[in-house]
Amino acid sequence: MEELSREESLTLLASVPVGRIVFTVRALPAVQPMNFVVDNGGIVIRTSPGTKLAATLRDGVVAFETDEIDSARSTGWSVTVVGRIQEITDPFEIERLDAALTPWAPGEREHFLKITPEVVTGRRLTARGRETTSSRGGAAGLPQRRLTERDTPLENGPSLRSWPYDQSSI
Repeated sequence: MEELSREESLTLLASVPVGRIVFTVRALPAVQPMNFVVDNGGIVIRTSPGTKLAATLRDGVVAFETDEIDSARSTGWSVTVVGRIQEITDPFEIERLDAALTPWAPGEREHFLKITPEVVTGRRLTARGRETTSSRGGAAGLPQRRLTERDTPLENGPSLRSWPYDQSSI
């Protein structure tokens, strides 16, 4: 696992159209997928006034995560941003952002929020050396997951799936 610089992390974050916002609802974590745009160093999202997400403005701090994972190759990256969220109220900014950010979710989404990144962390997962052939088939040249003792079924339970990487550092 490779730690990424702030600059590379923010570049990767801007390269995908959807991320996940993490906020609190009644002191419990909530996560929602959101399409977004990066604008002047901030992450801009749209929501409806009166939603649980809009209520986050009282708390003021959220996390935002993006990633891109290739499960066939056991590679990918993940970027997490923690920062203050604030409502955008300037009518000229709203008009400009309205053209740049079309909401994917149905319904009216006329409430614009901007996350200002304060803490930015990024990690890149690279595949470990693996067998490139398998008796189970698979695309030539792609690493194949090998079964391990972690794949054995739990007593009276489903089979476990091995993760493609060591989670001890997460």
